[in-house]
Amino acid sequence: MANQHPQGCTVNEALARALSDCGLGTMFGLLGDANLFMARHYVDDFSGRFVAATHEAGAVLMGLGHSLATGSPGLVSVTHGPGLTNALTALVDGVKARIPLLLLCGDTPAAAPDHFQNVSQRDFVLATGAAFVQLRAPETVLDDLLLALRTALFERKPVVMNIPAEFGWEEVDYRPVKLPSGPHRQFSTVGEELENAVGIIAAARSPIVLGGRGAMTAVDEAALIALAERTGALLATTLKGKGLFCEDPYNIGIFGGLSTPLGNELILASDCIIAFGASLNRWTTSQGSLLEGKRVIQCNLEAADLGAGIAPDAVLLGDPASVVADLMHWLDAAEIPPSGFRNEEIRERIDASDPFQGLADTATANTVDLTRSLLRLNDVIARDRIVVTDVGRFVGQAWKALSVASAGAFIHTVNFGSIGLAPGYAMGAAVASPQRPTVLVVGDGGFMLGGVSEFHTAVREQLDLIVIVCNDASYGAEHVQYADRGLDPRLALFDWPEFAAVAKVMGGHGVSVREPAELEAACEAIRDGRRPLLIDLKLHPGTMLPLDY
Repeated sequence: MANQHPQGCTVNEALARALSDCGLGTMFGLLGDANLFMARHYVDDFSGRFVAATHEAGAVLMGLGHSLATGSPGLVSVTHGPGLTNALTALVDGVKARIPLLLLCGDTPAAAPDHFQNVSQRDFVLATGAAFVQLRAPETVLDDLLLALRTALFERKPVVMNIPAEFGWEEVDYRPVKLPSGPHRQFSTVGEELENAVGIIAAARSPIVLGGRGAMTAVDEAALIALAERTGALLATTLKGKGLFCEDPYNIGIFGGLSTPLGNELILASDCIIAFGASLNRWTTSQGSLLEGKRVIQCNLEAADLGAGIAPDAVLLGDPASVVADLMHWLDAAEIPPSGFRNEEIRERIDASDPFQGLADTATANTVDLTRSLLRLNDVIARDRIVVTDVGRFVGQAWKALSVASAGAFIHTVNFGSIGLAPGYAMGAAVASPQRPTVLVVGDGGFMLGGVSEFHTAVREQLDLIVIVCNDASYGAEHVQYADRGLDPRLALFDWPEFAAVAKVMGGHGVSVREPAELEAACEAIRDGRRPLLIDLKLHPGTMLPLDY
């Protein structure tokens, strides 16, 4: 039961109570001198949940994954000095991914400049691109906390609230608080830009409606499907939008370097792209080549996102559902007919398409083929799942082979280009969504860097987590560069421990997969519900495909 103390309380208790009042949910972190009493109040007095990571970077990454899975700001707490500096790479990733997160960070007492853990925390935080909010005085604790949360929500970035350790025991008056409202604005462009967009759509003969991460709500998804039906357009997604339109028969999948052969054919045949919540970066547009000869309409909620990747022919500022409503109003008013691009023949081709037809088998005597193995696991794991992928040359095949059943169920961590970040993201997502399995796909190097120690966090928290380690016993990108130049790749090769055995020692479950029978044993472990489960796919470094997206 929540603490019913009178209004007077310590800063530690006020913070814990305010976080509870704001409904932020699970707090991820690592205890230290500067945060242990606040965390205790949060758990014992206000029924909060604290998930203890084994490393501060893991805690921040869990908060980021939790935020993506819930749509609310992630919540993390660490101590001062190395507690903060250990988390810097994770903060950079969160900034680049534009994920709202609140990191409560202790600071050493101002009266102890010779404190071992004293460091200029503000300078470190600002260098990552995250926002920095200083707790100015004990009596401003609630105002400063709400400022930090408002900044996280409106600027879509991690915010570090810096809390001097000596303030924790100061008495303050408490007042009820609530989570600030985020930028849930419903508006759309009017005037010349809207007229221009309607004219472009009216003239289109083969349009595609493209959905990205900024159009992931159920309302937005329904609006985009309705617009595609009204205009006779096909549907496609960015990589981060993977999972949108998954039940629609006119969905051609990912737009860009990861397009299927049929999808690429239809994209090249199109003459108009109507993009919602998509940055239209160089990966989505294949360095701009997929947009050549096409009219482009770009709609985003933030003005700074418009034209950031390419120069569109029309820009529409607003939330996707409202913009679609205005477009459809004027299309109907002008009696513009559908384009006719979507038809029964295309629907049948999409339905019959097999992007893996003619797939080569790269298995050897002691290794399996990556794509074939992922496709088999894709068939066995519950369709309603979250898929989280790390970085490495394996990842393009994982993006193609593993499906998700809904918008927001796919998370990739190619934001800062660092391996080893996805394990934390996956655990945060698993905490947020206990009703469905979370699938983590990670390379052997990434798992050693960011997954081995945190796997025990998954064990302690009994998470429904399936870890697929794509293990070619090498740093793949470096191995390729050595091999391409005819150099000995030994510096990029590693004799790792048996990951399945490590998982079992930590209290989880593990299966090593070197041949088809062992792959079926992994499938059986999935069906049996053994969690957390690690599947170690043994791969040959010489037969791995290069990363191409």
